[in-house]
Amino acid sequence: MAYSCKGLVKFGIIACLSAVVAGCTGTGTVRPLSFAPVSTPKVAGSDTILAALNGGILPQDAANQLTGPDRLRALEAEYQALEKAPLGQVIAWKSQTDGTAGQVSAGTPYQVGQQNCRQYTHTATIKGTQVKGQGAACRNEDGSWTTLG
Repeated sequence: MAYSCKGLVKFGIIACLSAVVAGCTGTGTVRPLSFAPVSTPKVAGSDTILAALNGGILPQDAANQLTGPDRLRALEAEYQALEKAPLGQVIAWKSQTDGTAGQVSAGTPYQVGQQNCRQYTHTATIKGTQVKGQGAACRNEDGSWTTLG
């Protein structure tokens, strides 16, 4: 396998290197791609899709404070941002029981081998404390996204 991160500073060299280290499948060079989400991904079910995010990118100690429904809202927002949101669009979520809320934005899509990947940021206010998670994820054939790292 040969990967090249040459010339990708503005697209996120850290994500490129993370993808190489994490072993995204495929061969070839890493290159930016235009984002065209699949309108009907092949999916096993929403639980499978969200499980592939491995709990998301919020810091674990903060995410553990979320109720089950709020954790689901947070993961759904991450999935929607990765799958459908154009660059710069924010996907927001909010608790139905308290002031817990967050927003997710995804960066420019890029390709590692045959896999589509994106960097993304998730900020949230949980029990009055602001938290932020940053990371990258690559899209699997079944329509799920797996975080890198």
